[in-house]
Amino acid sequence: MHKALTIAGLDSGGGAGIIADIKTFSALGVWGMAAVTSITAQNTVGVLGIQDLPTEMIKLQIRAVVEDIGVDAAKTGMLHTVEIMNAVAEEIYNYDIPLIVDPVMIAKSGAKLMSDDAKETLIKRLIPLAKVLTPNIPEAEEISGIKIKSIEDMEKAAKYIVDELGCKSVLLKGGHLQGKESLDILYYNGKYYRFSTQRIITKNTHGTGCTYSAAITAEIAKGKNIVDAVKVAKEFIYISILYGLNIGKGHGPVNHMAWIYREAQRYEILKELERALERIESNEKYVKLVPEVGMNIALASSYAVDKNDIAAIPGRIRKAKGKARACCYPDFGASHHLASYILMARQYDKDIRAAINIKYDEEILDKLRISGLIISSFDRSKEPEEIRNIEGMTIPWGTKEAIKKVGRVPDVIFHRGDVGKEPMIVILGRDIRKLLEILESLA
Repeated sequence: MHKALTIAGLDSGGGAGIIADIKTFSALGVWGMAAVTSITAQNTVGVLGIQDLPTEMIKLQIRAVVEDIGVDAAKTGMLHTVEIMNAVAEEIYNYDIPLIVDPVMIAKSGAKLMSDDAKETLIKRLIPLAKVLTPNIPEAEEISGIKIKSIEDMEKAAKYIVDELGCKSVLLKGGHLQGKESLDILYYNGKYYRFSTQRIITKNTHGTGCTYSAAITAEIAKGKNIVDAVKVAKEFIYISILYGLNIGKGHGPVNHMAWIYREAQRYEILKELERALERIESNEKYVKLVPEVGMNIALASSYAVDKNDIAAIPGRIRKAKGKARACCYPDFGASHHLASYILMARQYDKDIRAAINIKYDEEILDKLRISGLIISSFDRSKEPEEIRNIEGMTIPWGTKEAIKKVGRVPDVIFHRGDVGKEPMIVILGRDIRKLLEILESLA
């Protein structure tokens, strides 16, 4: 069992600090341990109070863990005072432990979590011990003295911190810069590495810094190199923010467990699709609904990020000897077509998880309307040229157009085709069972 230690403050609200770190360690399969430096009375709105632990007690916590259980990697978070920072530096110096330093200066609410006189101690005592330093832009500005307004400034600051202050690498987080993407810069061994994800617009970001650095710590504890550890951690923090929790009146916490919940669902998703496939193949009436290009049925994880989190039938369901037949068992990443519908729909309604495509027929559309389902459509011939020229963008564009028409995610989206493209009906829903009930009535 790989083991990771967090040396940080306790957030009574559970969104940041050692509680966030332990959740992250557990989600990534690492045994988590803690040395508490300070206790904060904290929630999503602010910090009501801070009580520092005696430095000798902090040192004893670290010593107790290292000398019995062992530590494969450690991280620091909130180190409130010069005395606490010196105590941690002295203790860590005695052991050969990879150290990730998250220079926590200010809470999400704006409360100071590091005293003004502790910055110099951070720079002189702790940063030189760091295998990875993980500042955000305001923290990097404080540490380097460089004003950061661009990616070039980020690179300049990261290089300065490594070359002049002595840490092994710097991951400078770019969340405070504007733009459609959230870009982080890693400077390590004289090279720059960029890690980018789509920017998520949400207020539920409490604990992002703690969680990100904890994920790096967990991966380094497993033996990953710095670049690979940051790559996994970036994916981890992305899904944690994407499925952040609307808890409290202020900045809600990120969802540290979304990563493991997503993995836990994969088996049941495949079994559910297998049961659906058996039902379709066992009823000869379903063959009437199969389009020429084939039918498919897809089911997404509740925590889907991309098409690899959506299972479908490889090769689709085809007509064979008067029945609907599949050539393969369900698998993840098997349908780009239906996955595109689901992923775009989930941007508007996170409960949408299932989709099935059937042949286009006006009589079928009439039956769907009579049943009370909300129906919308898009016209492929009106697809903008800049969209048409990008592979895989037609369905996301069309789905968005269909949603805009009715002001919500419809139950049914259809199009009447285009040159070389078969007309199609796609039914969307929250679960496979509901879709099969619709198919049954149509068949």
